[in-house]
Amino acid sequence: MRYITGGIALGAALVFGALATTAPATAAPTAPATTTPAQSARTTGLYAPTALVLTVGQGESRATATVQRAVTLSCAPSASGSHPDPKAACAQLRSVSGDFAEVTEAETTGRVCTKEWAPIVVTADGVWQGSRVSYTYTFANSCAMTDGKGSVFEF
Repeated sequence: MRYITGGIALGAALVFGALATTAPATAAPTAPATTTPAQSARTTGLYAPTALVLTVGQGESRATATVQRAVTLSCAPSASGSHPDPKAACAQLRSVSGDFAEVTEAETTGRVCTKEWAPIVVTADGVWQGSRVSYTYTFANSCAMTDGKGSVFEF
């Protein structure tokens, strides 16, 4: 009888031992990932986004104007885009804190322009330093548009 009881005990120990080694392994809990300020800066960026689409068109309003030219302009982190002079355009916008009204309604140089009504509509849509922008201005003619207004809409 002793041998039978000992055999059953030994068999049970082997079965339980085998079950213990074949149990699925679970991963130990890990600490939450931490990021350094440098890593965070790479993912979120140091600069507020600035990406604009500028257009020039013939017509009296945004809704009726026929777009003749359009460019892109990005000012952060560096001036880029399809604008012919993005550095000058970004510098002009920075000098007026992104206020397009100050760009389009700037003082004239005193150049003599005809009084003809051939309206030119300029628009700016996109994001300036993290804020949404949608701006429209109508000039009387192309001469009035280029008279001392800077480089933002010169393309």
